[in-house]
Amino acid sequence: MPRYFLEVAYKGTRYSGFQIQENARTIQYEVEKALKILFSQDFQLTGSSRTDAGVHAKQNYFHFDTDLQIPEKQLYHLNAILPADIAVRNIAEVKPNAHCRFDAVAREYEYYIYQHKDPFKEDRAWFYPYQLSVPALKEVAALILQYRDFTSFAKRNSQVNNFLCAVEYSSWQEKDGFIIYTVKANRFLRGMVRGLVGTMVKTARNKITIEQFKQIIEAKDCTKADFSTPPQGLFLSKVVFP
Repeated sequence: MPRYFLEVAYKGTRYSGFQIQENARTIQYEVEKALKILFSQDFQLTGSSRTDAGVHAKQNYFHFDTDLQIPEKQLYHLNAILPADIAVRNIAEVKPNAHCRFDAVAREYEYYIYQHKDPFKEDRAWFYPYQLSVPALKEVAALILQYRDFTSFAKRNSQVNNFLCAVEYSSWQEKDGFIIYTVKANRFLRGMVRGLVGTMVKTARNKITIEQFKQIIEAKDCTKADFSTPPQGLFLSKVVFP
């Protein structure tokens, strides 16, 4: 049976996350509903990367199997059915054994902070009107590349076999009125990016030292990290396939 990859982008503000849940509005629920309306049959989607409630994506993927032929022109009709805050970027037939989750070799996230009140940024970034040392943020972000075990930045009850992540890129930059953290790795743990950002911000506020940040990583204890970072600043920006 033919398999298709479906690329989506969305603003997660109104949703309870990416993956389907009982009695909750999710990205998967809306896409499955739109496909059913368009093709008059049920679709079972498999997601690439779960995002939490309120988190956005510039690029994420589903895959599904169907005997239907789905030409590119159906993109227009599918987007016409979907809510305005969800867009399908592409639908492409792939190999029958291709898997949008397990075949991905890396993912990239961005976290946006702004420091001057702006109603047009309110649901797409973290408003943080306090002094931050950007050089300290850059220094501690580079430090992350020295580590592979991120147990301290995985929320409790993370159902994984290990906490090892190969981080390829970790950096802060100032652009267009935002302070932006970009991180790329082969995998991410539950809550990892928000935990990293929240704890790095503490160094930029002189609440902890760079040495203490290192100690938090090495402690392998999630109670040491700061996961209070709000979701609206987080974007899944890229899913990388071979």
